[in-house]
Amino acid sequence: MAEGKTESPGTKKRGPYISSITSRSVNLMIRGVVLFFIGVFLALVLNLLQIQRNVTLFPPDVIASIFSSAWWVPPCCGTASAVIGLLYPCIDRHLGEPHKFKREWSSVMRCVAVFVGINHASAKVDFDNNIQLSLTLAALSIGLWWTFDRSRSGFGLGVGIAFLATLVTQLLVYNGVYQYTSPDFLYVRSWLPCIFFAGGITMGNIGRQLAMYECKVIAENLIRNEEGKKYLLYRKTS
Repeated sequence: MAEGKTESPGTKKRGPYISSITSRSVNLMIRGVVLFFIGVFLALVLNLLQIQRNVTLFPPDVIASIFSSAWWVPPCCGTASAVIGLLYPCIDRHLGEPHKFKREWSSVMRCVAVFVGINHASAKVDFDNNIQLSLTLAALSIGLWWTFDRSRSGFGLGVGIAFLATLVTQLLVYNGVYQYTSPDFLYVRSWLPCIFFAGGITMGNIGRQLAMYECKVIAENLIRNEEGKKYLLYRKTS
């Protein structure tokens, strides 16, 4: 009777959270939601810094949120953050180059802090001219990539994100959705691509870290299943 009730290692009862997190589709959805809310939070905080410095100006009729931000900015940033955070690990898998440089949450948190610092510098630090500011932020953004990423895919995606985001921003400003004070790069500020580049690297790091947890769970499940098969084979032959 005792032997009949013995459970194999591969059939251990798991809690509902672990059961759901091991599903790839559910895990993808959870990561997307987490990345979305992180992007919304960063958008509110960073946009508040810009508005306090009068770098960006929204028409009074669209200022709706408690952080003096247009209502559509946080959802758009959250959606972009989810896409970027999910795209980075997918590109890594496609290229067969898993990102293993500084893969721990403490490094990710430092990357977020540096990104906020770069954005804060663009709003608070006074420079003699915009060229000096742009060059300084460009150096800081590349330094952020070198310190927390160092992957070719990360740099390429960061450049692509900076280009596309700057293009979209130019179109929004051109159509009068909002405006920048003292634009010096067509309709926007010349340092804006640096902010987008650093933001892409930051959200990519967060997405990679979340994906690494999924890979860890899958690996543990594979090991558990293999142990269960070996155990059942042993029971049959004994």
